[in-house]
Amino acid sequence: MLSGGVYAVEAEEAGRVRTITIAVDRYGPMDQQARAALQQQLADAVKVLQAQANATRLIAKLVGPAVVHIEAEVLGRRALQHGAARPVEEAGSGILVKLAGKTCVFTNRHVIAGASPEKVRISLADGRIIQPLRIWSDPETDVAVMEVGVEDVVTAPLGNSDEVEIGDFVLAFGSPFGLSHSVTFGIISGKGRRDLDLGDSNVRLQDFLQTDAAINPGNSGGPLVNLNGEVIGINTAIASSSGGNEGVGFAIPINTFLFTAKQLVEKGTVTRAFLGVTLDARFDYQAAQQAGLQQLVGTRVVTVTPDSPAAKAGLQPGDIILRMDGKLIENDAHLITLVNMSEVGKEITLQVLRNGQMLDVKAVLVARPQNPAQG
Repeated sequence: MLSGGVYAVEAEEAGRVRTITIAVDRYGPMDQQARAALQQQLADAVKVLQAQANATRLIAKLVGPAVVHIEAEVLGRRALQHGAARPVEEAGSGILVKLAGKTCVFTNRHVIAGASPEKVRISLADGRIIQPLRIWSDPETDVAVMEVGVEDVVTAPLGNSDEVEIGDFVLAFGSPFGLSHSVTFGIISGKGRRDLDLGDSNVRLQDFLQTDAAINPGNSGGPLVNLNGEVIGINTAIASSSGGNEGVGFAIPINTFLFTAKQLVEKGTVTRAFLGVTLDARFDYQAAQQAGLQQLVGTRVVTVTPDSPAAKAGLQPGDIILRMDGKLIENDAHLITLVNMSEVGKEITLQVLRNGQMLDVKAVLVARPQNPAQG
């Protein structure tokens, strides 16, 4: 070695020996001044990381006391020989919130489905174990709300999931594998995830946030939190071939959760809006091009229900609905979700492509009849 990572190598070529100088990128000698400069650069970089670490610590301290561990004795899906269902223990997470003047726990329906209040145990961060007074749930969204009869508890602030953007930092709280009050860190990886196969959950109305924050069995029902310490989602599911975290987790946006939860608490049931169309699930890129669209957006109307809001608004089979209240429609499932998550009696504006012409169509939504196949 000549100096500071520079080497001289002798090589034989056609009977002659020649010297080749090679510079190797490696840690070489460093004088005190260079080391001091490097140390300062490191200190500056660490300050940024420490600020982030301090922020996550503060969020954990703020939200952690409101996170709960849930155990429920529910009826198993497989019957015994004598026809009785086998009781099984389900475990998950939840978050304490204030809703309609009540102290409630938000969680997933599949965590406590079929369990009566006396079969549910809620472990608080301070070690107390309580039971819910009432349980409400909605199978179409996997939403569950439990009213608890305690006031001396910390409740978490709720954010606005409509403001969430891909790339936002988030923290997931819960009890993975029974390890209560665990926290993981990640980002929002995607929005508007639909048509997911969630096994036995059978969630029809899907509009999930996707995150790479580690979500494992037991995290279901726990909060997904932004950097302001606000709940912006309720962790629901993972996409995994192993049953554990593989960097693809899903959460119900808190605005979607609240829309359902408020109705459950206030009136004990959920009334969903109805437009009155069936939609073409096979509407593809080729069909969009034939209609004059440059990209695959929107959804095509197949039939219009007589005397429905769609019929009264003048919608016709073959219409391609591109926007609802200015929001671009991605596919049939997207429109169905938007309609079902709208207030009954709301007037909506649909941008429609019909025979090459753009039209604005106004419709007043009514309560949905018992036919979930339509939007």
